[in-house]
Amino acid sequence: MKNYHKTNYSSREAPDWPIANLPGLSNEDQSQLAGCGISTTAQLIGQTKTPTAKVSLAHQLQVDIRYINKWVAMANLARIPSVGCKYCGLLLHAGVASPAQLAQMPVGRLHQQILRLHVATMQRNDLTPSVDRVQKWVEDAKLVISQ
Repeated sequence: MKNYHKTNYSSREAPDWPIANLPGLSNEDQSQLAGCGISTTAQLIGQTKTPTAKVSLAHQLQVDIRYINKWVAMANLARIPSVGCKYCGLLLHAGVASPAQLAQMPVGRLHQQILRLHVATMQRNDLTPSVDRVQKWVEDAKLVISQ
């Protein structure tokens, strides 16, 4: 099971997670990223700041640019302390692609999107995070983007 504990985190900076904690990355993906000097989410974000850098990394890894964009989006969402790697994939699949977008989302609407996603994919709604948790994500996203 993946470890979801924060590393290098203080109340003033966003957490930096091991790349292995991002959901959906295969062992091969992780090895390839490590070969490019990327072992944490902060390193992934740092090495993909421009569209050209993303294309270059995709070429180097011989993967479709969509994978790089997905991994970077999850890494950016994981910067939000209350989201982390545990919920970054859920938010991405619910249509939230960045902390700035999350900060602008109405809490009720986002909660409904996540509820619909859970029902559509798992045929259950009891796993949906509470409205209070979603509210915390939005509040934390506002803090992250203001830094």
